[in-house]
Amino acid sequence: MNRFKASKFRHTEARLPRREAWISGIRAGSITSCGNHLKASCRWIAFNAEAAGVLGIVPLECEDGGKRTISQLCCHSDVVTDFDFSPFDQLLLATGSADETVKVWRLPESGQDIPAGAGLTLGPGGAPVDTLQFHPTADAVLASSAGKRVTVWDLGQQQPLTVLDSHGDQLQSLTWKHDGHLLGTSCKDKKLRIFDPRAGPAASQSVPGHDNNKDSRLLWMGSSDCLISVGFSQMREREVKLWDTRRLSGATLTMALDTSPGVTIPLYDADTGLLVLAGKGENLLYCFEVAPMQPALTQVTQCRTEGSTRGLGAVPRLALDVMACEVIRVLQLTDTALVPVSYLVPRKSVQEFHEDLFPDCTGTLPATDAQGWWAGDSQQVGRVSLHPARRPTETFTSPIIAGTGPTNASHTDTDTGHTDADTGHTDTDQSEASGYSSPSSLASPGSAATSLSAGTGPSSGFASSPSQKSLQSILGPSSRFRHAQGRVLHRDHHLTNLRGLSLTTPGECDGFCANHQRVALPLLSAGGQIAVLELSKPGRLPDAAVPTIQNGAAVADLTWDPFDPQRLAVAGEDAKIRLWRIPEGGLHQTLQEPEAILRGHTEKIYSIRFHPLASDLLVSSSYDMTVRIWELSAGREVLCLQGHTDQIFSMAWSPDGKKLATVSKDGRIRLYEPRRSSQPQQEGPGPEGGRGARLVWVCGGDYLLVSGFDSRSERRILLYRAQALPEGPLSVLGLDVAPSTLLPFYDEDTSVVFLTGKGDTRVFLYEVTPESPYFLECNSFTSNEPHKGFVFLPKTACDVREVEFARALRLGQSTLEPVAFHVPRVKKEYFQDDLYPPTRVWWEPALGAGAWLDGQDGQQRRASLRPADMVPVSEAPKEAPARKFVPASVYLEEKTDEQKKEELLSAMVARLGNRDDPLPQDSFEGVDEDEWD
Repeated sequence: MNRFKASKFRHTEARLPRREAWISGIRAGSITSCGNHLKASCRWIAFNAEAAGVLGIVPLECEDGGKRTISQLCCHSDVVTDFDFSPFDQLLLATGSADETVKVWRLPESGQDIPAGAGLTLGPGGAPVDTLQFHPTADAVLASSAGKRVTVWDLGQQQPLTVLDSHGDQLQSLTWKHDGHLLGTSCKDKKLRIFDPRAGPAASQSVPGHDNNKDSRLLWMGSSDCLISVGFSQMREREVKLWDTRRLSGATLTMALDTSPGVTIPLYDADTGLLVLAGKGENLLYCFEVAPMQPALTQVTQCRTEGSTRGLGAVPRLALDVMACEVIRVLQLTDTALVPVSYLVPRKSVQEFHEDLFPDCTGTLPATDAQGWWAGDSQQVGRVSLHPARRPTETFTSPIIAGTGPTNASHTDTDTGHTDADTGHTDTDQSEASGYSSPSSLASPGSAATSLSAGTGPSSGFASSPSQKSLQSILGPSSRFRHAQGRVLHRDHHLTNLRGLSLTTPGECDGFCANHQRVALPLLSAGGQIAVLELSKPGRLPDAAVPTIQNGAAVADLTWDPFDPQRLAVAGEDAKIRLWRIPEGGLHQTLQEPEAILRGHTEKIYSIRFHPLASDLLVSSSYDMTVRIWELSAGREVLCLQGHTDQIFSMAWSPDGKKLATVSKDGRIRLYEPRRSSQPQQEGPGPEGGRGARLVWVCGGDYLLVSGFDSRSERRILLYRAQALPEGPLSVLGLDVAPSTLLPFYDEDTSVVFLTGKGDTRVFLYEVTPESPYFLECNSFTSNEPHKGFVFLPKTACDVREVEFARALRLGQSTLEPVAFHVPRVKKEYFQDDLYPPTRVWWEPALGAGAWLDGQDGQQRRASLRPADMVPVSEAPKEAPARKFVPASVYLEEKTDEQKKEELLSAMVARLGNRDDPLPQDSFEGVDEDEWD
């Protein structure tokens, strides 16, 4: 932007479309990779779908004003990390994956058959593919990065032209200069490097980039000598830097953006000089105008979108609506939709073409081929006009893939490729050319980072079109709770004016605990004080101090006895567990003497849990690396479990009370049968990151769900088969990037798991199934401010008349708010027995502690939640279906034109009234003749 001349883009505005213009009905994936997760050509849009190894494919423009058809490209046996469209052949798509291969696909023309397999496959290369990008001037040249090296491929020969391996750590991005001479990279070793691939494999220039090794991106500014990089500073601030290769000793400009943790996705348009930035997991889009010669970065506009960004991509300039003065269009990938965001320059006249806004842009005919470029040909791609009347009509088809190959018009459940979902074995071993591969490659249990949510099906080619299968079969199964809604109940049910809350409880603690009668809240004051409040007495608490429990030591964890609502167990940092008894009606005076004290641990206690079936049985974990089981009636330790080598993050009893699972900082999950052995029965790999983890039993106790972090600090959930922990996770699902550990709550009646963390504003909901894709996403709940804790109440607290299937308590800065989760239903007057199976009578123990220790097992009875005055919806009278067609008698009694005229005339006469009726002016009195004088 010239300092003496106003920019023509200074009034650029971002225009968000109405929901009707969204491409909705998609299920986006949350893949952790260095890619943008969305790319577009002039014909197609590709995006990361929810299933691993699958891309969603949708036309850029809908035909005849109809809805777009969403298809799936099942292209790899592991997650698709990055992909790119050819700048010349608008149907050519390259994909890279964690399965270490690169594949090139030819997408179909509109109305043509769908191809079954990839046109060509490169690799495996010994490391997961991280990024890839087509060459900007030569056809059939592709650069891909894997691990510490970049490979430049000749796709026509299916051979590498050169390998650039002078990097010190994992690559994070690569970018071609628009004239095709140079290649730039950013790396986890915090350096930016410039290569001339035709001159040699060594970097011609290198410079320290961003001070933080978190994901950084590098973009070349067209054919100029300048680059843009985005990354994080040493203080974890997101920042943008401008570089000039003619003096690459340091950045020419550094601008701090904000302190958000989301990785920044940059999109730069060389013809306008506009830079669009978006953070993954955020809903804010920045737009800057870049002037590298000054240098300067000037913010033009910013807009806030409705959904959070999963991915971002730019539409090619040849696809812009130039007559509407659209200078950039970006596509935002959210959880359930593709949202086009247009950047428009306001002009008085929109009936003419504005050449100052739309200079000639790069065309779609390559300047040379791979061998010509490698031999030194440096011709440039011709430029074409964006004027609608002068736009080129010729198209280019790359010769690297001849024709469209065999078609796959059959369903995925035909006999030739039938998959047994129970065994994971195919009846016939199909080759890649037929569009199928062995599901063993999809379901490799040895890799902890491999998600199996793609299920068993074709590993290459498109899924069947909507004309062959329903849209749901294309997008995969959906949850019956997908439309679940969470809402905060009225203020009449809130507890407010909470003062002195302790908001720094250990990560192993939920922050507070509640049962169906009361809630216990640790306070910040010395001595480990705990406030106990009655849920039956909502409202504003008095400003004066309320009676508390004087625990005598800082609180590490606390929990209510499920079989005795008046007994509270508190674990202290002094390695003791104190049992407190709350009087009927709540605390009226401060409690100083506990009912009992349990001693045995030698160091601070992590967490405590009551047994789900046996009364008077408590388990605790400690910094002394032991897990101890206590018989409360005798006040003694009865069992001590060994085998941990590091901090124990979480532990959970199985639903039948026979087993105990733990996850610890050493990256291991352990499964104990306490009555048989003090050593773990099984061990398996847990989450990679050591920042914290939680686990919970799901699907009737056959599976374990673990929440934790990966090596890049992304929060994720992992599903294990309880009987096969050493085989690793069945499925891995990445959620977002945030510092707090996800706290899972599993509702065994609905199979829905709720996940949120301390300091979060969002609660994730997933239905967990024992078959692929394992996790079915539901609507999430979002609050206006971060919560300090989120604890669920027993099932009996739900209002079934409002179709409420879960209720929680949300702890704010000074308030405690009940949150109800319900399912929208039309016939709410009936009891929804499909959502409310008989629930466990959780308040009655199945057996005592002594009987359990002697080897006995019990089972709690179940009871219906149906009120006596409600009829189950399954017994509701069947209504006759509404007639959605016009009876034939209407057409048989068609009236003639004369009859229609007569009826119309009669209606008009009726409205005019009777001609003999007096006119209104006849009723006026008027004046006498002598009054005129």
